[in-house]
Amino acid sequence: MPPLQRVNSCTDIGFTLRRQFHKDDFRPHQREIIEAALGGHDVYVQAATSFGKSLCFQLPAVIDQGITIVVSPLLSLMINQVEALKAAGIDASSLNSNTSPDERDRIQRDLETGHPRTRLLYVTPELCSGSRFRQRLQLVHRQKELARIAIDEAHCISEWGHDFRKDFKRLSWFRETFPDVPIMCLTATANAQVRQDILKVLRLDATPERIKTFLMSPERGNLHLEIRYTKDEDDNRLSDFLKWIHAVYERRRAEPRQSELAKQRERTENVSGIIYTTSRDECESLSASLRDAGVGARPFHAKLPKDVKEDTLTNWINNEPGYDIIVATTAFGMGIDKDNVRFVVHWRLPKSFEGYYQEVGRAGRDGNASYCFLYYSREDLERVSRMIKSDTKADSNYESRLRSLQALAYYCENINACRHASICKYFGEETIPACDFACDFHKNSDDLEERFVRGLASEEWVSTQAMQGTYDNYAGDY
Repeated sequence: MPPLQRVNSCTDIGFTLRRQFHKDDFRPHQREIIEAALGGHDVYVQAATSFGKSLCFQLPAVIDQGITIVVSPLLSLMINQVEALKAAGIDASSLNSNTSPDERDRIQRDLETGHPRTRLLYVTPELCSGSRFRQRLQLVHRQKELARIAIDEAHCISEWGHDFRKDFKRLSWFRETFPDVPIMCLTATANAQVRQDILKVLRLDATPERIKTFLMSPERGNLHLEIRYTKDEDDNRLSDFLKWIHAVYERRRAEPRQSELAKQRERTENVSGIIYTTSRDECESLSASLRDAGVGARPFHAKLPKDVKEDTLTNWINNEPGYDIIVATTAFGMGIDKDNVRFVVHWRLPKSFEGYYQEVGRAGRDGNASYCFLYYSREDLERVSRMIKSDTKADSNYESRLRSLQALAYYCENINACRHASICKYFGEETIPACDFACDFHKNSDDLEERFVRGLASEEWVSTQAMQGTYDNYAGDY
């Protein structure tokens, strides 16, 4: 069955952008993507974090008749985006494990009318497998009120991806059941193999004439990328970071101010950051150590009470004193609309190249210069490798996860290439750019080589310790 044909003028799109989303203009390629969606096409969008992918399905949802279902694995993204949409006067809701019983009942009754008032409904992939939810969507579809399916973090669909989730594979039900409803897939991290798998699983490859594909460069030229080498024998992460952040404070105090308003603005914009680590315990201990050193840091992880997480997130987004830095386990910040994050630090080695670059992408969404560095040790590499092997050896994507980790390790240990060029190459960018002194290789290659030689434990020593079983796995919820 051919896709639904919708007629919307460019004037409508621009007017909606200004009225509902309070934005003056589209970012590059957003207009083309939105026009393709409003034309009834299936759409695949691959773009770096900060591109503004969410607008590509939110704006059509405001213009189109009916409801848009947004599938997302990230609860923090749902909460943040639903709150922002409601503040803009758009009827949006979410169904997930944190939804209150009263709100859940209200949403279900709205769907059962067949003509829901809700314009955007954010759901988890697990919910999409439920028979009751599917029955309600089928009723909505029979009333011609199902406008679009948007699948965020679409790389989770592929077994070749770094973050495969089984429930995502069941999303093929949408095309099988609603062949006339457009589907939009969005991701920041997918190579050619993962991209092909996404289209195959969702049955979008069966009708190539319907799909519009938008592949944007993964390069983020405003991010300064650096690897800082360390080892268990001389772990200097905390002292090194404190030296760096206090130097940032000193530079900010030394700079001339034109007014008290400018002073307040610069204070909040220069200090806001995220530190990613790998365990709940380290979130707590590291944030406490930073506070003891006069740095406004707060922990954020899955086991904190809901009200504490909400307060922490709100205060950090609003640049409240004492909430300059969030020390978090992975996935924090995905989909959160905070554009003045001035730095992202990886305290420990992430489990994948894709995860690393997604998290780096939280910095500098306003386009201004931001700083990103990763503390890399070969001992951490050994720990993560052992964890992946113990956690996923029975999984079909076990080898792809190891390959991604190995690619990240090579990226960290490669001292003869631009970091930005290496990232573009990994994600299949045909034109490999060189950065404008925005990485440690281009800024000072001699210093990089010296730090590499001096900072890392030898591979022989690390392998010996691993054979003796002296390494503990990372703890907590990675």
